[in-house]
This record gives sequence, structure tokens and C-alpha cells, in this order.
Amino acid sequence: MASGSAVDGVQCLGAEQTVFHIHAHLTVFVAGAARQIPYGIGITNAQAQLTAQGEFVNNGTCFYWLHTHASDGIIHIESPVQRIFTLGDFFDIWGQPLGPRRAGPATGPVTAIYNGKLFHGDPRNISLNAHAQIQLDVGTPLVAPAAIKFPNGL
Repeated sequence: MASGSAVDGVQCLGAEQTVFHIHAHLTVFVAGAARQIPYGIGITNAQAQLTAQGEFVNNGTCFYWLHTHASDGIIHIESPVQRIFTLGDFFDIWGQPLGPRRAGPATGPVTAIYNGKLFHGDPRNISLNAHAQIQLDVGTPLVAPAAIKFPNGL
């Protein structure tokens, strides 16, 4: 996990930024089994509170422009500048490797699905667009993509 220094040009600031504010969703399967995306990615010294939906982080020392508040797979993109962010940026902030043969600690062929369609190329290059639904399958079997419904307000 990043320590507060800029990563891929993405800064960690004392508060969330809202000039550019969108959300994407990430699901990861390894050998057909779902892997949870942790809460607090991109929030240094994350402080989680228990809510009816589970752990939720609303405080920390600083917030990277790409972060997760909960372990629901939603990536919050909250930036003071509008630019194209990628899944590679998110994994770099997370401190996890990502490429055609690796996603985090899992190794094997990575199949990327973007908005229900096969993504060709390096998964690091997947754009984090508003309400993008991204699925990474490491190894087999492949899991059929399922659309998620973003909570109200996201």
C-alpha cells in the first residue's frame, strides 16, 4: 500500500477531492473463486467503522485520488483534476502487481472483462470510467460477468 508519496502522478491529500468524481467497480476471481477487494486501499492510516453494510473507511491521514472506502469493489475516483486514470494506477497505489499474467499475488493468465466484453491488451491499460464494470479472472475456470448496481449517489 502506498505511504503518502505520489504514485503515477496521483497525490495523497488531506481530504477527498471532487472536481472529478466518478466510480468504477472491480471484481477479481482466482481459479473461479471470488477475491475480496480490501477497504482502505489508497487511504493512509485508514480508520474503519462498522456499519450495517460492513466496514467503511471515512478517515485517514490522506486520500489518494483513487481509493476504496469499503470491501465492495467500488473504486472511488475523486480528483482535483480531470484525467484518464487506469486500473494500473489503482494497482500501483494498492502496491500490487498487475499484468497479463498476474493480478496481485495470483499468477496465471489474466482475462479482463470490461463492461461485459472481453478486453484485449494489458489489463493495466483499462480506463476507470464512470460506472465501468471491470472483472479480472486469473486462471480458469472463467466466471460469467455479472453487472452490479451502483448504490444511489454513486
